[in-house]
Amino acid sequence: MREVLDTLFTGWESGATAGLATVVRTFQSAPRPAGASMLVSADGTVAGSVSGGCVEGAVYELATQVAQDGVPLLVRYGISDDDAFAVGLTCGGILDVFVEPVSRATFALLESVHDDVDAGRPVGVATVIEHPDAAWLGRHLVVRPNGFEGDLGSEHANHAIGDDTQGLLAAGRNTILTYGPDGERRGEGMRVFFASYAPRPRLLVFGAIDFATALARLGTFLGYRVTVCDARGVFATAARFPGVDEVVVSRPDRYLREQIAGGFIDPRTVICVLTHDPKFDVPLLEAALHGPPVAYIGAMGSRRTHLDRLARLRAVGVTDAELNRLRSPIGLDLGSRTPEETAVSIAAEIISLQWGGSGEPLHTLVDAIHHDDLVDRSMPPAAFLETTPAAP
Repeated sequence: MREVLDTLFTGWESGATAGLATVVRTFQSAPRPAGASMLVSADGTVAGSVSGGCVEGAVYELATQVAQDGVPLLVRYGISDDDAFAVGLTCGGILDVFVEPVSRATFALLESVHDDVDAGRPVGVATVIEHPDAAWLGRHLVVRPNGFEGDLGSEHANHAIGDDTQGLLAAGRNTILTYGPDGERRGEGMRVFFASYAPRPRLLVFGAIDFATALARLGTFLGYRVTVCDARGVFATAARFPGVDEVVVSRPDRYLREQIAGGFIDPRTVICVLTHDPKFDVPLLEAALHGPPVAYIGAMGSRRTHLDRLARLRAVGVTDAELNRLRSPIGLDLGSRTPEETAVSIAAEIISLQWGGSGEPLHTLVDAIHHDDLVDRSMPPAAFLETTPAAP
């Protein structure tokens, strides 16, 4: 929902009813992950996507219908051998999509969710997508680190799901949870989709050079909250880095240690060291490698620079196990020459590590394009297309 939230909220404020379609589960080579959304506003305009184009037309019609009749639906889209190009996904993937009407009446807490997301505060939404009692469908529970609000249908269900989703919120995960009709943890009959809206992950770029300018722009494009830090105030200026979230003039190692001490570094954080100057690099990388787990630590420099850097880091007590966290020389081998091309190679390595990619050309591989993080292997391999109401 994050990608369509502003448009959704604008319609909500005006009192209109929109149709919101959200991918809640994927199987095999699905084109969009769980949480991807498509919004059909009251005037018929569209925002977002659930499949990258494969089934958008069918979802548009269904979302329009749901907005009009107010009846939520859980639908499944897949590939059909008899008519592969009619409505299904030609990639062979399967999507479960929950389509719901969204208005002040159906989602009274949307304003508070919008405010949290806009302010960068972690918030999650649990939505009932399947239940024996149709009156429960589409109900929401808004979950925050300090508690929850809303009503799924019973206090027992509210507390069970409010407690169970705290860990998902902290990890920034979207998933389906299964319960008994009243929220019994060992039961079946109710399924809840939990969508986590954690703050944007951070990209820390150290070294205000031309390569940093290109990487900062690309990081913003990829959805990171970008900070550029350099001890040299003449280079670290907002004019040289337009559009980034923060430009900091400070010794890089001092700034990073302050961020670690303040609890602002988490497992999604990406750290890119582009200074390739030992007096900055070594204390900065020492702090990063001794610090908490992060998604990526990369450092720019030639292989000769890299070997010298390793020796210096070992001399200040960095262990080989810690050095294994370092990606240096930074980036994938794309034959990059320009700052922009180099930024692409760095981003490619970050994405590859995040999703378990091999970095090899897709046409040379025989495995699924989308990796296990995005697919559900519990689904049998036979693909199909079916559309069913969310409740019997």
